[in-house]
Amino acid sequence: MRHVAERAGVSLKTVSRVINEEASVAPQTAERVVAAIAELGFRRNDLARSLRQGSTSATLGLVIEDLANPFYSAVAQAVENVARPRGYMLITGSCEEDPERERELILALLRRRVDALLLVPAGTERDQQWLARELGDETPVVFVDRPPHGIEADAVLVDNAGGARTAVEHLIAHGHRRIACVADTPSLYTASERVAGYREALHHAGIEHEDALLKLGARDAAEAESAVTELLALADPPTAIFSGNNRITVGALRALRGRGVAAGDGSAAGDDRAVALVGFDDFELADLLGTTVVRHEALEIGSEAARLAFARLDGLDAPPQRTVIGTELVVRGSGELKP
Repeated sequence: MRHVAERAGVSLKTVSRVINEEASVAPQTAERVVAAIAELGFRRNDLARSLRQGSTSATLGLVIEDLANPFYSAVAQAVENVARPRGYMLITGSCEEDPERERELILALLRRRVDALLLVPAGTERDQQWLARELGDETPVVFVDRPPHGIEADAVLVDNAGGARTAVEHLIAHGHRRIACVADTPSLYTASERVAGYREALHHAGIEHEDALLKLGARDAAEAESAVTELLALADPPTAIFSGNNRITVGALRALRGRGVAAGDGSAAGDDRAVALVGFDDFELADLLGTTVVRHEALEIGSEAARLAFARLDGLDAPPQRTVIGTELVVRGSGELKP
């Protein structure tokens, strides 16, 4: 509403009167406001109206990549755990890295008058100024796992580059020089940060990066399995692999097992075919498989994001906050094999 008022050269109260079709506004003034609304694509924020009337919807909206991904399901669980004691319900939607689907979900949630929005933005570093216009001044937004662009907002992120650097340094410390990296599409913030950490660790160790050892664009376990199979077929294959997320690690394990190459199970000791493996993200059964991982707490990410959202709803008036969740190397055997 503030942007509409500035464009039309009127007060916020006048904009409110026009939106609510009150008769006390001069026709010429009302026309200017209507024109400004059309130019800016303004939609009335029903939540703000309900707040003025002393009521809220008692709901939070969460837009994530894919609820089937254990990481995001854990984030959703953590948000719900924080929301429930306060009497709030969580509405969750998966955008599956589709910006248009993301926009549809956000607008649907706002139409349902959610009190706050938590968002894992889709795709690359897209300008999200449109979101600021839709949210208005009353609906807090917290970005989760990926930072905002073109909008000032709270964010909860993971130390992606630092965690990846730790993983690769661990492999280097165990004697590896030919270390491959398999990661998601580089347009994703998390993937690009993890690849940056991989490159940084190699550089600091004086190891020259080889393009043939970097496989990007693995969106799921099947694509990761294919990428690792290609790496193993090189004339000079890698002796170690850093996998960029939980699904990629699963695909890497399948490829290593399928080619008869061990990765950290008991049979690998002394096997000259063994390839060391460290994955980013912990995953179910990783402990039984003996897979070394860089772990970060998805529950902590979701809890912190919900805490920030409720702090804003409770009246926190402070500059946007950015919280970075640290990582931990969990040693289980697959990353400690000698080349």
